[in-house]
Amino acid sequence: MIDWPAIHREALDIFVRYLQIDTSNPPGNEKPAARFLGALCEAEGIAVEYIETAPDREVLVARLSGDGSKRPIMLCNHTDVVPVEAEYWTMPAFEGLVTDGRVYGRGAVDMKGCGVMQLIAFVLLKRQGVPLKRDVVFCAVPDEEAGSDWGMVWLCEHRPDVVDVEFELSEGGGGTTRFGREETKLFSIATNEKDICWLKLTSIGRPGHGSVPHADNSAVYLVQALNRLVEWERPLTFTPDTEAYVERLAEAGLLPRDRAEVEERIRQSPEMQAMFVNTLNLTMLDAGIKANVIPAKSEAVIDCRLLPGQTKDDWIRQVRERIADERIEVELYSPDQGEPERVPWDTELFRAINDVVKEAMEDAVVVPGMTIGGTDNRFLRAMGIPAYGFIPCLLSPEERRGFHGNDEFMTVENFQMGCELMYEIVRRMVA
Repeated sequence: MIDWPAIHREALDIFVRYLQIDTSNPPGNEKPAARFLGALCEAEGIAVEYIETAPDREVLVARLSGDGSKRPIMLCNHTDVVPVEAEYWTMPAFEGLVTDGRVYGRGAVDMKGCGVMQLIAFVLLKRQGVPLKRDVVFCAVPDEEAGSDWGMVWLCEHRPDVVDVEFELSEGGGGTTRFGREETKLFSIATNEKDICWLKLTSIGRPGHGSVPHADNSAVYLVQALNRLVEWERPLTFTPDTEAYVERLAEAGLLPRDRAEVEERIRQSPEMQAMFVNTLNLTMLDAGIKANVIPAKSEAVIDCRLLPGQTKDDWIRQVRERIADERIEVELYSPDQGEPERVPWDTELFRAINDVVKEAMEDAVVVPGMTIGGTDNRFLRAMGIPAYGFIPCLLSPEERRGFHGNDEFMTVENFQMGCELMYEIVRRMVA
């Protein structure tokens, strides 16, 4: 039997010390975090490998060997965090402060808390002497928050042996205590995610004096183009994952069964709507050099996120057709890391998560979901690997606001729940 109160105390101590390592990216400097996690594995007699991808940036890989009757599973987490605007925090960002049942710190939910849950599951398999039918790979990578070039992208290109697995589990989904206005225990397993497709719009006009009427203003052309995009209404697109998503929510009484009513509910929720359409948001504008000079060039960047199965080339064509102005150049602004690949959601890993969660909470609702942001999972899915995002705890709306937000925290109760559920999910997959 596992002494869970003792494990909770040990895990919380690890969590606090991990949050005290500042791995803000940029610049990253994730090596101390990799060494911290690696030392904990080494203390259990587990061999580790530190893979340098850039100065002061390392991937940690540790492995428990199985009997080979099934292919490996990877527990993957990222060690970097987004930067902090300290003046807007009321709690210290890098002290791992525990107060009022909460653990505060940058990375608490994104994703050092989940990383510790994975670590605890990993070392418990070793301590318990669990006979393994598949290898278990614990992998902590840098640079996820800045595009993954020095993390998962590097690993896939230079060490494909590490990512040669049957399943992978990382971030992107999890539990929530609320759906719309309903209190619930809703767990979403992120089985797919949207593709990042930032676009730059550029217009060229004729400069002139700001005091004279002018018919060739690049800024005006750009504003008109942006207005066309903002007013662009597009139909909802249902993928196999989101069809299953709405069906399970309807079975739980959280969505109506009538498709027209479902679509109306989706459009009322920006987070839900993002799962059913290619989104675009204006994020950057640059025009003009002086108050009385009409700009010759004006630029804008729009953050687009594409549904699985959609291509960047086709989306750029649609954007150009919508703008319908040859004076506006549209080009890809984000790195082209390939097109996202769909992977199946009805798998052994999905069923294991579903069973464990429902055994722990009979009234839980478990659905396949879609990550509307970007995670390292997309690079493994490109290789056909079912790479799922799942943090096994019930985050409140306040905790969810901590993703890239101020005063990021996770409750101690959620952290303890996550440690227990993560262990049982992994144990069932490998034992």
